[in-house]
This record gives sequence, structure tokens and C-alpha cells, in this order.
Amino acid sequence: MVVSSKGRYALRVMVELAAAPEGEYLPLARISEEQGISEKYLEAIFAPLAKAGFVEGQRGKNGGYRLTRPPREYTVDSILRLTEKTLAPVACMAEGAPACGRAGVCTTRALWHGLDKLIADYLCSVTLQDLAEGKVPPAAKG
Repeated sequence: MVVSSKGRYALRVMVELAAAPEGEYLPLARISEEQGISEKYLEAIFAPLAKAGFVEGQRGKNGGYRLTRPPREYTVDSILRLTEKTLAPVACMAEGAPACGRAGVCTTRALWHGLDKLIADYLCSVTLQDLAEGKVPPAAKG
């Protein structure tokens, strides 16, 4: 699994919104400056976040973006799944991948499914609030 720059940036801007005072709209220019991301690229990042109802935008003097729910209600998993094509550890497990002809005899299939579950469980256990407060839980040991 490789998280793209779009996924990493989406997570960073969501954490910035989570750290803002509740209900406050953060201007795109301010987010751009704080995160070192161009406004044009931020617009492409915010579009799917807004479409999914994760953020809302407001135009005008006091405009910008803000979260639509409390930060504790967003998981890292939900944000990355929205921005990434796949979080699968191998291509054959990606959503929409063609059926693998070796699936029935693959000696590593269980390993990849186990890894996929570990990744999903961990990403589901971390919220925006955790990240904004610097309280990222350690990964569970098996």
C-alpha cells in the first residue's frame, strides 16, 4: 500500500480543520500557506471531501472550509478510502481488480488478507481528533 500525495495532503488539511476552533471556516489561502500546498491543488483535494459531506465550504469575506462533524467522528481510514483508489496491500486485492486465476492455490493469499485487515483495523482506530491532539495510538502487536 502506497498512500498518494493527494491522500497525505487530504489527511493533513483535515487535521488542520480539526484543530481549528469549532465551526470556524479556514480560508483556502491560509490552509495553502500553512500546509505548503497550492490553492489549485487544495481545490482538487476539497472537491471529493465536500461531495462526500466531510467538509463544507463558504464563499465570501469569512469564507473557507470547515468540518461538518466533530473530529472524533472521522477516521483516517474513511479519509484515505475517499481519496485513494485502493488501500490494498497487493494489486490482486484492490477493489475492481480482475479475478486472480491463482486465488484457489495461492499460498500467500491468507497473508495479504491478514495484512489488509491489520491496516484497516489500525486506520479505523485513529481519528482526526487523535491526530489533532498528537495522540496517535501505537499499532497493536499480534
